[in-house]
Amino acid sequence: MNFRKYFVVKPGKRVHLRDRDPDDTAGWDKDKATEKVLEKNLARLDDLEYRLAAEHRRALLIVLQGMDTSGKDGTIRHVMSGLNPQGCRVTSFKEPSAEELSHDFLWRIHKAVPPRGEIGIFNRSQYEDVLVVRVHEIVPPSVWSTRFDQINAFEELLAENGVKVLKFFLHISKGEQLERLKARLTDPAKNWKISPADFHERKRWDAYVNAYEDALSRCSTKHAPWYMIPANKKWFRNLAVAQIIVDTLEEMNPKLPKAAFDLSKIKLK
Repeated sequence: MNFRKYFVVKPGKRVHLRDRDPDDTAGWDKDKATEKVLEKNLARLDDLEYRLAAEHRRALLIVLQGMDTSGKDGTIRHVMSGLNPQGCRVTSFKEPSAEELSHDFLWRIHKAVPPRGEIGIFNRSQYEDVLVVRVHEIVPPSVWSTRFDQINAFEELLAENGVKVLKFFLHISKGEQLERLKARLTDPAKNWKISPADFHERKRWDAYVNAYEDALSRCSTKHAPWYMIPANKKWFRNLAVAQIIVDTLEEMNPKLPKAAFDLSKIKLK
């Protein structure tokens, strides 16, 4: 199955989250065969990352967005486990610092874009500035509404300069979010992850749905597509994200460079 075609948000198409089933597994089952496919993809990622680093001409930027508990951390932990830390950089975007607020909203984002030869992963991203600031009314509509075009222009600039942008929206249901929040309350191993803010944000679910629908609809482009990944089933979320990353890197087809000098002249004793 071509997950890229199946889950891509087509440019120019209006997105309604209710039309996408967060329990969808595209006909896949949680079994040994599926596990082997994921293992194969993780091994392939390792090879493709090596080639990307050796080629040193392009970069890959992976953006992860989603409601609280949608699995951004889990996706990084499981899907990116096969990558070499030397060529992979994770950036988590929290509330902007005083320094960051003294610049335009994309300043801190551009600083974190991966250099040539590397893979960058954004846990949250530039889209916080059309999501959180909108839902919490931090800036007026006249400000956040202009940022869609600015984000599109920024991502096109990256693409034109050798940075491939992959954006994943991890789509969970409100019911699944509740179960995951309950697990954080009852499981001692997960207590540290819980925050009162999680429950306050949950009350704004509908507002976030509207904000995400606009972001997905207005900012899925040919050069930086959005993929809406059903994320109620963690195993399938990992499978789909890994497969799309592998397919994208294989399409990029990074090449190992030739030696910079005549190897025949080297004599080992």
